[in-house]
Amino acid sequence: MIILLILVCLFGLLLIGVPVAFALGGMGLGMLILGGFSPLMAPQAILSTLDGFILLAVPLFLLMSNILLKGGVGRDLFGAVQAWVGHWPGGLAVATILSCGLFAAISGSSVATAATIGTVAIPEMVSRGYERRFVYGLLAAGGTLGILIPPSIPMIVFGFVAEESVIALFLAGIGPGIFLVALFIGYAMLHARFSGSYTSMPKADWPTRVEASMRALPSLGLAILIVAGLYSGAFTPTEAAAVGFAAALVITAGFLRTLTWKTLWEAVRDSAITTTAILLIVAGAKIFGKAIALYRIPQEISAFIAANIDGPIVFIVLVSVVLLLMGLVFEALSMILIMTPVLLPAAMALGFDPIWFGIFMVIMVECALITPPVGLNLYVIQSVARSSLGDVARGVMPFLALMLVSAAVLYVWPDLALYIPFKW
Repeated sequence: MIILLILVCLFGLLLIGVPVAFALGGMGLGMLILGGFSPLMAPQAILSTLDGFILLAVPLFLLMSNILLKGGVGRDLFGAVQAWVGHWPGGLAVATILSCGLFAAISGSSVATAATIGTVAIPEMVSRGYERRFVYGLLAAGGTLGILIPPSIPMIVFGFVAEESVIALFLAGIGPGIFLVALFIGYAMLHARFSGSYTSMPKADWPTRVEASMRALPSLGLAILIVAGLYSGAFTPTEAAAVGFAAALVITAGFLRTLTWKTLWEAVRDSAITTTAILLIVAGAKIFGKAIALYRIPQEISAFIAANIDGPIVFIVLVSVVLLLMGLVFEALSMILIMTPVLLPAAMALGFDPIWFGIFMVIMVECALITPPVGLNLYVIQSVARSSLGDVARGVMPFLALMLVSAAVLYVWPDLALYIPFKW
C-alpha cells in the first residue's frame, strides 16, 4: 500500500509539470520527514553523490560528444561507410546503421548519435526514394545504440548506483550492441529487398573509398583508443573520457579544421546545461533512493517477488513490462536511477548477475528513448527531419520490436553480454 501511494504521488508531481529532479528530491525529503528520519540525510546524500569520482566522466563524455557533433565528424563517418557499403541492397540504410554504431562507440550519447547521423543521412536517404517513416524510425532507433555500445552515460550511472564496475559494464555492452546492429542491418536489407522503392547507388571506386576512409580515420582511431584503453586497464572511465575529450579537440580543430571558437563555445554551453540537468536528477534520485531504502521498500519487493513470482522468466517479463510502461513518462536516466535500487536486489536474489542485469536494463531503457510521449530520440528526429511526431513514432515500431527480440536473446544467451568481460 505504501509503495502504491509513493508511486501515485510521484506520478502526480510529474503530471502537474514538476521537473523530475525536484519531484524525486521532494518526494524523498517528504518521506524522510514523515518517517521520522533526520532531514539532514538529504544534503548528506547529495554531497556524497556529487563527490563521486566516476561522475566526472559524464561532463567529459558530453563535451567530447558535443565537440564531435559540432565538428562534423558524423558526416565523415557516414561518407566513409557509404563509400564501402552504399551499393549493397538497402546500402544507404546499412551505412546509416553502421555510422550510428561507430559514432556511438565514440560519443556515448544517444541524442548526439541520432542528431549527428540524422542530419546527414535523412536528406540522402529521402532523395534516394527510401520511405520517410522507415528513414525516421531507422535514425531514431539507430541513435539508441549510443547508450548500449560503450562508452555509455547510462552505464556509468548504473555502475555508480549499483556499485558495479563501469568497465565491466562497458565491455558487456559490446556483444549486445553488435547483435542489435546486425538485427537492424538484416531488417533494413529485407525492407529494401521487398519494398523496392529506393534508387540503388553505384559502387564507389577505390580512390573515392580511400579518400573517404582517410578523412574518417582519426575518428575511428579515437573509438579504438577509448575501447582499447578501457579494456586493457590503461584508463579508468573518467580518464578515458578526459583522453577522448582531448583527442576530439585535436581531431576537429587540428586534423579536420572544422571546429571554430564559436562552435567550441556552443559545445561547452550545451554540455554544461546537460550536465547540470543530469546531476540534478542524480541528486534527487539519491535522496529518493535513500528514503525508500530506509522504508525497506527494496526488501519488501524482494520478499514479495520471492513469495509470488514463479521463476526468473516471470520476473524478467514483469521487469520488462514495468520498464516499458515507465518509458512512456520517464526519460532514460530517471528510469535507471529510480528502478535500479528497487529491482537489482530482487534480481540478484533470483540469481541474476548484476552486470548482466545492468545491460538488460539499458536495452529496455533504449526502448524508452523511442516510445512516445517522452522518447527523446523521437523529438530529435522530428526536429532534424521537420516531420510530424506521429510519422517518426510509427516508423520506429519495427525497430522497437527488434530491440525486444535482442532483450529476449540476451535472457536465453547470457554470454552475449558476459563473455567479453569475464570469459575472454
